Formats: sequence, C-alpha cells, structure tokens
Amino acid sequence: MAGDFDRALREGVADALGFVAGALAGWALGRQLGIDFIASPDWNAQQLLGLVLIVAGCGAGRWAARRVLLKGGR
Repeated sequence: MAGDFDRALREGVADALGFVAGALAGWALGRQLGIDFIASPDWNAQQLLGLVLIVAGCGAGRWAARRVLLKGGR
C-alpha cells in the first residue's frame, strides 16, 4: 500500500513539474520566434501556433519529467 502511494505521489509531482516547465519552455520558444500568445489580444494563425507550442511543451515536459523522476521506481 505504501509503495502504491509513493509511486502515485512521484507520478503526480512529475506530471505537475513537467506540465509547468514544458508550458514555460513552449511559451519562451514562441516568444523567441516572435509569437507571444499570452500577451496578444488577437486570435489569428500566429497566436494559434503559439498556443500549439505551449501545449506541445506541456506534453514534452510531462514525458521528460516522468522519464527522469520515475526512472528508478520501476
């Protein structure tokens, strides 16, 4: 029972850290490309590309965090 809780806690922390770090990385990449989705009031193709970068960063960050933080728990 304690092992299940420990694993679930590590998964939750990995997911949270991965989502946040990935979203920030996607947003920073968009800003470097001149696409600031957060600060723009417009909705056009460029802003949607910025949103896609943020969402892709969330997924990539979650994947990377799980690979790193859950590596030893298998």
